Amino acid sequence: MFRIAGIILAGAVFLAGCTTSNQPSQTAPLNWSLPNAAPQPVQAPPVKPPAPVVQSNAPPSVVVAPAPVTTWDALKVWAAAHNIGAPHRLASAPLLTYAIGSSNGVMVLGIGSLAATWNGVEIHLGFDPQFIDGDVFLHDLDLQKNLEPLLCEPPLTFGTNRVIVIDPGHGGANTGTRSVLDGRFEKEFTLDWARRMAPLLETNGWQVFLTRTNDTDVSLSNRVAFANAHHAALFISLHFNSAAPGETQHGLETYCLTPEGLPSTLTRGFPDIWSLRFPNNDFDARNLQLAVRLHTALLCATNMEDRGVRRARFLGVLRGQDRPAVLIEAGYLSNPAEARRIEDPAWREKLAEAVAAALK
Repeated sequence: MFRIAGIILAGAVFLAGCTTSNQPSQTAPLNWSLPNAAPQPVQAPPVKPPAPVVQSNAPPSVVVAPAPVTTWDALKVWAAAHNIGAPHRLASAPLLTYAIGSSNGVMVLGIGSLAATWNGVEIHLGFDPQFIDGDVFLHDLDLQKNLEPLLCEPPLTFGTNRVIVIDPGHGGANTGTRSVLDGRFEKEFTLDWARRMAPLLETNGWQVFLTRTNDTDVSLSNRVAFANAHHAALFISLHFNSAAPGETQHGLETYCLTPEGLPSTLTRGFPDIWSLRFPNNDFDARNLQLAVRLHTALLCATNMEDRGVRRARFLGVLRGQDRPAVLIEAGYLSNPAEARRIEDPAWREKLAEAVAAALK
């Protein structure tokens, strides 16, 4: 019901540019895991080989900062200080829901819910908004790291550095997850998606490098070092998801690094030390802007279930990045309907076109 309330206000903004047909939908955690002969109605164009990978297994530097003080602010006071309109109530039941907007768009928040929407697209907060003495209160870090980049800062733009590194997840012995239909591996589909994306991005003026152009295993640290060696402006890691043995979960998820002091949306059993700060945390605001931009474009192009823009700090391929960096999970290979689409070369072409269009 919360999402419905959000869509009432912001759906028109989000859907204005989306001309998609409905895809089969079922209901929607995360799993990162040899090509078989299959019909290829759309051929991937050749891609120039990358420069040699810089061999480096050194982990990214980590700073353990003192635990931040937990402070909360009234949303209306924060809005006034940032010269945007005061929040207003959308609904009282079943969830107390408020909206706050600026010239950039509209954020919809539910009291007691980590899920919010930005122009109709789901994002995940670190802490539940609270209703105290008649006012909406948010954690200071949610205001700083989630609301401010979207409501207050200029939209993401690209400067003169037009170098982008695309990272096809997995490779070689690191197969990734596998299709519930025929056992084909994730590594095959991520590489094909990246190869299709490269010439489209080049048409848009980007110089494109792939962390791998064949079925080889590249360590996470070498993927980071590769982006550093090429002085990349952006880094995008491509993956497909799994909830095996379950087959019902489906949809799109986009990840960026958890800001220092906030809890992660997903931990997968890894320690989630809130006080850790990684090199990529210097790009918290632009990470979120990039993630929202790509996530929105993919939803418009595919009509996939929106599982939201999420935060995680165990993703080694993101932590050491010295640039805006995101990881995309474009559907579940454990879901038969989504696996069938992912195995279709024309669908992977559609995914490539959506990302390239978002980065024009």
